[in-house]
Amino acid sequence: MPSFDVRGMSCGHCVKAVTTSIHEIDPTAKVDVDLATGRVEVDSNRPADAIAKAIVEAGYEARPIS
Repeated sequence: MPSFDVRGMSCGHCVKAVTTSIHEIDPTAKVDVDLATGRVEVDSNRPADAIAKAIVEAGYEARPIS
């Protein structure tokens, strides 16, 4: 399950924006956002780079966590 350090999220609207952007590329993805740590975990069949791109397109910085 890919995990990302996402910078710039500060509220529920940010969580919704990131989640919506990921669901645009994979409507069945399970997205878990921890706003306090900025960590986003995604259970998806899409590659990690596609998920990171979706997060960036939502307006946030995304760095994969190994």
